[in-house]
Amino acid sequence: QVQVVESGGGLVQAGGSLRLSCTASGSIVRIEAMGWYRQAPGRQRELVATITSSGWTNYAQSVEGRFSISRDNAQNTVYLQMNSLKPEDTGVYYCNADRVVTTARVQLTVWGQGTLVTVSS
Repeated sequence: QVQVVESGGGLVQAGGSLRLSCTASGSIVRIEAMGWYRQAPGRQRELVATITSSGWTNYAQSVEGRFSISRDNAQNTVYLQMNSLKPEDTGVYYCNADRVVTTARVQLTVWGQGTLVTVSS
């Protein structure tokens, strides 16, 4: 079984910064991709940023240049550094571990419970 736990959310003023962390644990052999998604009230969940095990990154256009995703493969941990935050960045941020290969040679996609980010104007 694999679990993903996020941390680092909170309340910040517009223009401020936050750093989110997410660690996957369990019977993991490797994780191909990890990423962050967010869901604002009344809206669908959307991609924020993803990173592969080889370090290839992908960002939503709305966060390009302000957010930075990084990863520690040895610790199965992914980070999201968020700078120049805007009120429209408010939402629940979910960590995703995709194409997780376990010791049982099962491939999984796992989501965290989410962490709330609130940006005040």
